[in-house]
Amino acid sequence: MKVILLAGGYGTRISEESQFKPKPMIELGGMPILWHIMKLYAAHGFYEFIICAGYKQHVIKEYFADYFLHTSDITYDFTNGKNEMTVHRSTSERWKVTVVDTGENTMTGGRVKRVKDYIGGEPFLLTYGDGVSDLNITKLVEFHRSHGKMVTISAYNAGQRFGVLDLRADGRVHEFREKTQGDGSMINIGFMVCQPEFLQYIEGDRTVLEKVPLETAARSGQLMGYRHEGFWQCMDTVREKEALEKLWSEGRAPWKVWAE
Repeated sequence: MKVILLAGGYGTRISEESQFKPKPMIELGGMPILWHIMKLYAAHGFYEFIICAGYKQHVIKEYFADYFLHTSDITYDFTNGKNEMTVHRSTSERWKVTVVDTGENTMTGGRVKRVKDYIGGEPFLLTYGDGVSDLNITKLVEFHRSHGKMVTISAYNAGQRFGVLDLRADGRVHEFREKTQGDGSMINIGFMVCQPEFLQYIEGDRTVLEKVPLETAARSGQLMGYRHEGFWQCMDTVREKEALEKLWSEGRAPWKVWAE
């Protein structure tokens, strides 16, 4: 099952850093937050990634082009007119990474639609490139396979900042909508599992994933919510980045579920 990562937005709310690079490439502990998300999926046996790039997409491509060098000990020998490179140690991942330029102004749904040919008509995992979690991907996929519906999203209690899920006891999402003043706080944090048929709800580049596609799936009884009660945090602001950086530097990062 391939993992689709949405990594093409401008990241305007953290413009102090995103003016130089895409938000998913902003670093925590010296590694892009995108890397942290990919490490979570890899820890559960998912190694094939399709990155929906856009804004400053060349930064993502160049990062992975040089990833082997970044994670290796290397001797460059220029003596005696030679130009040789010797790799002494490599910690390169088992990943297969496809980076697709899905356009700078394409909406989230449109980005997914643009990588349709790379998905290959199979169920796929889908998430945002700016949030870390200790969510159990293995159990998420098991839940998705158990109910037979078109889409599973991960539901989390995180206050009233985001869109709201009306989540029933069996996990069915009765309604997916924007929050109102009196709403509760179960939200969609991404970490989705989708059947390929879900792509039919995405019309084109201007389609916002969180609007018509997910709302239509909910109305047709095809949207389920997997309750996550562990850790999740997006990185929308410098303050949130600093909080995540502190957890990582102190060795208390809940999302680090992989071995060294």
